[in-house]
Amino acid sequence: MTTNVKPGMPAARVLVYWLPLGAGGHVVRWNGRLFEAIAARREHRPAAGLYHSALEIIVDGDSSVIEMAPVWATRAADRGVVVRGPVGLPWLGRFAAFRYEVRRWRDGVIPDIAEAVDSPCLAGDDAARARQLLELVPQAPPVTWGRDELRTGDMWNSNSLIAWLLASSGHDMTRIRPPADGRLPGWQAGLVLAGRRPFRARRAAASDRDGRPS
Repeated sequence: MTTNVKPGMPAARVLVYWLPLGAGGHVVRWNGRLFEAIAARREHRPAAGLYHSALEIIVDGDSSVIEMAPVWATRAADRGVVVRGPVGLPWLGRFAAFRYEVRRWRDGVIPDIAEAVDSPCLAGDDAARARQLLELVPQAPPVTWGRDELRTGDMWNSNSLIAWLLASSGHDMTRIRPPADGRLPGWQAGLVLAGRRPFRARRAAASDRDGRPS
């Protein structure tokens, strides 16, 4: 994915894309709807649309895509894989069908981006925070997708990764919202983890803003 910087447009941009869960895959979509129907009934609320999130970072004239997805979701050889982990149960990670990967893909693509809703959402335009976010990607914990191994009260998934990266790099999380009819399973897990691990880069950014040495 290549995004040109037009006159008047910030040179650095952190863009969030909201993709309907299961976009491009009917099995995942129907499983997601079943999961949400059960959760909504248990919590006595209307069922919501479920969304998966991904990022595009434009900084220093380069574009990079950040996404957590199954290893089989794309065949591109050079897709910037920096972390791998299991799906469902730790031991299932021995099989390719049950592994995910975290990508920091320069000039990459987001599969099914045509189905994104209310996207892109501008999360920030600060170049220093954008670079910090890119540097954090390889530090993502390789925990099991769909489980709460970190004891955050929410399962770990692609939304957890995106929330963790945005919060840990000092972005204003109050301005980032899913589509009006939507819900982001796993988002809270990323926020909780970011609160536990105040990265040095985030502290330094805060010190710079306050005019104090880090």
